[in-house]
Amino acid sequence: MNWGYQHRIKCGLDKLDECAQTKGMPRRAGRAYGLELWRRRMTAKRSVIVTGASRGIGRSTAILAGRSGYPVCVCYHQDETSAAEVVNVIRHDGGTAISHAADVSKETAVMALFEETESVLGPLGGLVNNAGISGGRIPFDEVSLEHFEFVLKTNLTGAFLCSREAVRRLSKRHGGQGGVIVNVTSVSARTGGNLLGPYVASKGGLNALTLSLAREFGKDGIRVNAVSPSVIATEQHPLDDEFWVERVKSRIPMKRIGRPEEVASVILWLMSDESSRVTGEMLDVTGGGY
Repeated sequence: MNWGYQHRIKCGLDKLDECAQTKGMPRRAGRAYGLELWRRRMTAKRSVIVTGASRGIGRSTAILAGRSGYPVCVCYHQDETSAAEVVNVIRHDGGTAISHAADVSKETAVMALFEETESVLGPLGGLVNNAGISGGRIPFDEVSLEHFEFVLKTNLTGAFLCSREAVRRLSKRHGGQGGVIVNVTSVSARTGGNLLGPYVASKGGLNALTLSLAREFGKDGIRVNAVSPSVIATEQHPLDDEFWVERVKSRIPMKRIGRPEEVASVILWLMSDESSRVTGEMLDVTGGGY
C-alpha cells in the first residue's frame, strides 16, 4: 500500500478516536459513529427548489422530497403561513427545509432564491417548476393583453428564469454535477381548455421548453421532464360544487379526481436515479382521462 494513503487512513482514524473521546465513547464505537457520519455525507442528496410549494401539488412535492432525503427550499409567493407549515412538516419528519418568498416572474427575485438555497442547503441538485396560476375562465375575445401577459409571466417566464438559474448551477459546462428539472404543466396544453386561452398557451410553451432544454443539456448531465396532470384536488377547482365534481369524474376512466400526492410521487420518481434514462418526456397523470 502507498505510504501516503496509509498516512491518510491513520490520520482519519486518529480523528475518529478524538471524536470518540470528546463524546465519551469507547474507541470502537467512536470509529463506527464517525464512519456512519462520513457515509451519510458521501451519500447525501443535493438540495431541491420547489416553486409554488405552499399548497397543492407543490406542497405535496416538497413534503415528499423532504421525506426522500432532499434538503428542500419551499418557494412561495405570498402565503408565508402555509409555507412555514410545509417547512415544519418536513422538519418534523426528520428532513431539512427552508422557505423563501419569491415572485418567480422577477429576475432579481429568482437569482436571490437560488443564492439563498445554495448558501443554506448546499449545492443544487434539482428544480421543480410548479408555480402557476389559471387566470380564471374568460372568453378569449374578452382577454386583455395585460391579463394574457400576466398569466404567461407567472407560468412560463417564471419557469424560464428558474430553469436558467438551475442550468447555470447544474451544467457540467459550468462546473456542476448535473441534475434534474421537472416542469408541472397540464394535459390541457394538448387537449385545449374551455375559456382558458392564456393558461393553455403558457402550459403549451412550457411543454416546448421542456423538450428544448432536454435536448440541449442532456450532454451536460441535466435531465428535463414534465408532468401533465388533469384535474387534481387543489384550491384551484370548485371541489364543493357536487355537480361539477360528478361531471368531471364521469369523464375519467378511474372515476375519481386525482390527489396532489399522486402527482408528487411521479415528480419524485423523475428526480430519482430510477428514471436515469428518462428525459424530454411529458408524463400524463390523468387517471386515463384527458
